[in-house]
Amino acid sequence: MKYPELTNFIGGANKPSVGSRKLEVFSPLDGSLLSRVPLSTKDDLDAAVTAAKTAAVSWASLPVKERVQVFFRYRNLLEKHMEELTFLVHEENGKTMDEARAEIEKSIELTEFACSMPQLISGEVQEVSRGVECVINRVAVGVVASIAPFNFPAMVPNWTIPNAIVLGNAMILKPSEIVPLSAMRLAALLKEAGLPDGVFNVVNGDREMVEAICDHPGIDAVSFVGSTKVAKLVYARSSAALKRVVALGGAKNHLLVLPDAHPEMTSTNVTASMSGCAGQRCMAASAMVGVGNVDHIVKLIADEARKVTPGKNLGAVISAQAKVRIEDYIAQAEKAGAKILVDGRNATVPGKEGGYYVGPTVIDYVTPDMSVAREEIFGPVISIMRAESLEEAIRIENSSPYGNGASVFTQSGALAHWVSERVSAGMVGVNIGVPVPREPFSFGGWNESKFGACDITGKSSIEFWTKLKKVTTKWNPEARTNWMS
Repeated sequence: MKYPELTNFIGGANKPSVGSRKLEVFSPLDGSLLSRVPLSTKDDLDAAVTAAKTAAVSWASLPVKERVQVFFRYRNLLEKHMEELTFLVHEENGKTMDEARAEIEKSIELTEFACSMPQLISGEVQEVSRGVECVINRVAVGVVASIAPFNFPAMVPNWTIPNAIVLGNAMILKPSEIVPLSAMRLAALLKEAGLPDGVFNVVNGDREMVEAICDHPGIDAVSFVGSTKVAKLVYARSSAALKRVVALGGAKNHLLVLPDAHPEMTSTNVTASMSGCAGQRCMAASAMVGVGNVDHIVKLIADEARKVTPGKNLGAVISAQAKVRIEDYIAQAEKAGAKILVDGRNATVPGKEGGYYVGPTVIDYVTPDMSVAREEIFGPVISIMRAESLEEAIRIENSSPYGNGASVFTQSGALAHWVSERVSAGMVGVNIGVPVPREPFSFGGWNESKFGACDITGKSSIEFWTKLKKVTTKWNPEARTNWMS
């Protein structure tokens, strides 16, 4: 075992779980044992909530300009420990070093946005009647929880940590139990940055812990990122417990490719979107709709995909089970009559035969009723459908229950605008394979890709992590009054 056995992080210190259940953590790169993580109990969560409640009072009372000082230091620590954090993400998640480094760089950008909060939440004041003044201020929600997925061990926690805590909340993070190492390192860096004990806590665990967070009366808000199936359950269960909730689910992102699309730019963007992070991201291109004759572009996509090599510029998938599931989708498509242009099944990496790899896979002549066209595969696989008209392509995209992202590839501004208005997705790209907004713009989809109000990042997240306090004041009884005062 490469790393020491993990604990929880509660009240500013490493705390062993009171329970006895543990889970072994393996590296997808080669199947080696990295560590063991506790599968914590409700008693562990109670301890974290108590620590957070105690810390939240004094933390929220600080001016926001003082709170952000911690995150200026945290941002610098992320940069200082860039290579260490990059390797940790690479090792526990399986993505390439370049992808892991980009994840830490994005975490820095997220933190920089949080440091701008004093300029974004300055409040409002107006003399609403002679001698009567109304003031609106933003106040922290209280104790909040963030439930993070396996595919971005550092970035997704940092979607929530900087904004929620700068805005005055105390947080409990439950990282994915299969990638817990990065979260524990982030906790140590936050403590080093000067965050008061108890403001940030990590409770490791599995489904039992997720359910406990949803039910706990001491937690005021919950954010979740994961599959749509679980997002629905988290949203329903947390809402039933009268919490505010934002739960991000899965996706089936459609790329609409028109005959006039720039061939080289389109093929490289589509391939990178499909294969980046081994396809294990909710913004991956997993379905392409070719409009009219796009055979020349499909050929280039297949050529580009063949340049993507497992173990070099393509990372591992998260587990042996994921590899089997992804390869089964490919087999189903082949059996249903689709044409496999590039086949990533049975991929191995010399020297890492114990790792979990699926090569880039391009499947052409997929029909909308096939499972590879409808379901989230979460692997480096793109399914290509054909449409005779742009209207038909829009109908295919709109028929998906998801609504995270969609892109159109064309050199026509008018057609790009027409498509952008009609696709049913919260994030839209034009000649961009992964249309993720940069800060301060927010991340969040539509339909069954998101449940709850507000987005999870950017300016929209301010609404989620705060509540409004309105104060109306009158001091001068001599002032002429009317019905408003």
